[in-house]
Order: sequence, then structure tokens, then C-alpha cells
Amino acid sequence: MIPVLPPSSRRPWRAVRIALAAMLAWAAAAGGAAAASLTVLMGDDMAASSEFVQQLRADQEPGGRFELVRIPPGGAAVAQPEAAALAPAPDPERAANAGVRTRSLRSAAADAPLTMAVGPAAARAAIERPGQEPLVLAMLSRLEYETLKASSPALRRGDRRVGVLLRDPAMADQLALVNAVLPQKHRVGVVATPESEPLVRELQRAAQGANPAWDLRVEYVPDARSIASALRLVVPQSDALMVLPDLIGDNQAATLSVLRAGASAGLPVFGASEGLVRSGGLAAAVSTPSQLAQQARQLGQKVASAAAAGAGSSSSNAPLVEAATPAAVRVNATVARGLGLRLPEERELTDRLAAPR
Repeated sequence: MIPVLPPSSRRPWRAVRIALAAMLAWAAAAGGAAAASLTVLMGDDMAASSEFVQQLRADQEPGGRFELVRIPPGGAAVAQPEAAALAPAPDPERAANAGVRTRSLRSAAADAPLTMAVGPAAARAAIERPGQEPLVLAMLSRLEYETLKASSPALRRGDRRVGVLLRDPAMADQLALVNAVLPQKHRVGVVATPESEPLVRELQRAAQGANPAWDLRVEYVPDARSIASALRLVVPQSDALMVLPDLIGDNQAATLSVLRAGASAGLPVFGASEGLVRSGGLAAAVSTPSQLAQQARQLGQKVASAAAAGAGSSSSNAPLVEAATPAAVRVNATVARGLGLRLPEERELTDRLAAPR
């Protein structure tokens, strides 16, 4: 026989259950390390970095602390006035818990469950400071990360979990876009500089792992000013050209040389920036600072969870590196018409790239 409590006795038990549920909900929220307390190190005032930080601030959960540390040239954190665009609304109750403040680098890290460095200057400052709190390095190019890895032994410390979010989509995503636009073509030409070797290796792995594999033709030049001869070799053996996010992709004159070579030969040019598409490239898979901020929070949760669990030994504490998830595909419709191509809509191409995820 199951005893039935009288109504007067049920109320205390109901109150206990409600209180227990509230405690569990609070514990679950507290377990989200990215929402509890976030210290953001900002090393520049570029528009993309500012948009990234603004999105982080907008996504901060009520009750969580958000602190901004500015890293001036030279890498030493000093107190500076907070930008109005990043300041919290004048809500006294919220400000008591989540005020945006600028503090010294050492004191900001002292009580922060997660620290996020935005850009290469902030990343260098973050990895050199003491402390074991989880760390996310964001808004880095692949080459900036490789330079940081080679020059900063502190990045490989065994007592701190580090995540790295690259600002450009993976080479596999770039090739997937080429395949979606040119499904019958499988020859891609690239001109690169020696510094681009990490990007080229990633592209080669993606090309070999595709089904069918891509025929990749790479020619190296000593610098971004010396690409004419390499283009003469690459263009006849390619169905499309790709501009990497490297010294050539960052050099306007070099990028225009690739675009002109492609236009003269009737070859589409792909890349990883909207600027390239506006200048005459056919299509690009791009990320946005706001999307990167959301992905950085997710990466921060992974890194903080691993740190809380004590996962990994010093030998397996290598940084967790993620490429940007493409936020959108951009297409130059004028270039497509000039090449006689009928392409899917940008939204459809974006969905195709996102489908495998």
C-alpha cells in the first residue's frame, strides 16, 4: 500500500522539490564556464575586433562578469577608459554583477574562469603571463598562429588548457565551395610564398582527402611582388585559381595580379574574403566577427570543461585548434555571368557548406 500524504504535508515537499530544482538549474548555469566570468584581452582597435568584442558582450548571460583589458603597443596591460560602445547599460543591479571594467592584466586574470585574447598582440601577451586559467586565442590567421607557436614556448605549457580559433574557414571548406560551384572540375592552381607552407600543407591534405581527389598545382615565389612567372606556369594547368589568406592574399597588388590572370584565361578565382569577391573573384567562403565570437564561446566551454576535468597530461595538452565555421558564401554575379556560369544562390551554397556539420 502506497501512503498518500495529506495536502498539508505535501506543501513542504513541494517547496523542497522546487528549491532543489532551482539549485540544480543554478549549478547547470554555473557549469557553463563561458557565461560565468569572461576576461577579454584586446590588442587593437580594428573594426573586426571591436565587432567581435561587442558580440561577446551582448551574449554575456545575466549575472556573469565581463571584463575588458586593453593591450597597448608593447604588450603591457594598462588601465584605459572603456569605449562607450562596449560599456554596459546603466542598470545598477546588472552593473553590480556584470560591469565592463578595464584592469591590469595580472589582476584581471586572478579571478577569471576563462580568458579570451582577441588578435595576435593580445594572444602574445596572454600566453606569456602567469596563471593556469583556461585561455582562448581568437581572431588569428593560420600564419599568425604558426608564428606564435614557433616563437612562444609558453603556448605549450602543460598546466594550462588553450584553445585557438582561426579567423578563416578551413581549406576543406574552401575546396568544398569550389566543388559546389564547379562540380566537374578538379584542378586548382595556387601561388604561395614560403611563409605560406602551413596553409599549403593543409590545402594538400584537404585535396588528397576529397572524393575524388583534387589535382593541386602549387608554385612558390619569394615574395608577393614576384608572382607573374609563377602564374604563367599555374594558369594553363588549372580549372580555377585560389588566393590563400597569406602574404599574397593580404597584398592588394598581388591579389589583383591573380584576378587579372584568371580573367585573361577565363578561370574563376576563389578566396576567403568578401574583398576578393568585390574585386573580381568568383566566390568566397567567409566568416564574420559576430559568428566568430559565438564560436569562440563554444570553444571556450570545451577548453574550460577540459581544464575543470583535469583532462590530459602535459604531453597531451596541445592547444585545441579550430578553423572558423563559414558564416556565408559570397558570389560575384557579374563575374559568374562573364564566365558563363549559372550558380546556386548564396544561401544555398552556404547551406551546402554547412550540411556536413
